[in-house]
Amino acid sequence: MDRSIPLLLIGLVFGGGIGFTIAAGNGITFDGHDHGDPGQHGGSTAQHADATSGNGSGHGSGHNHDEMVSVADDGAAPTLTLAVHKDPAAGWNLNIQTENFRFAPENASTAHVEGEGHAHVYINGVKLGRYYADWLHLSALPKGQVEVKVTLNSNDHKMLAVGATPLSQTLTIEN
Repeated sequence: MDRSIPLLLIGLVFGGGIGFTIAAGNGITFDGHDHGDPGQHGGSTAQHADATSGNGSGHGSGHNHDEMVSVADDGAAPTLTLAVHKDPAAGWNLNIQTENFRFAPENASTAHVEGEGHAHVYINGVKLGRYYADWLHLSALPKGQVEVKVTLNSNDHKMLAVGATPLSQTLTIEN
């Protein structure tokens, strides 16, 4: 009897199991988060709270990057502008310029407070991380045209919007 198919299936089961075990041991999940990366969770490696906890930090109760918090376009709404400068040594320096907005790492994963939060930075559509400052060094970017996108987000991780327009800026650099 040919044993190649049963051996293939056994290899797939054990290989997949080992892969999932390694990923779980390093905090990797299917939802795009690396729970072991302090840059994505305000400097803490703590897991998210249970989704039913109601404290605003679980995936089911406020930690949804697709939701938006709309602020009134009354002249005091936050603004976002990007500038990028070639670093003389290597890479690029990204300047996240805001008005009427304060980076608030001390309030990460808490309730929304008007005019404060953090930025999410994306490179070619892939989230680089969460940032609480106006300057960021970008190194090891892919060659060619690179799309850099920044969004402003509330403390509870929802994207900020002025009216229905997300507070988001995108620029393209040639690397």
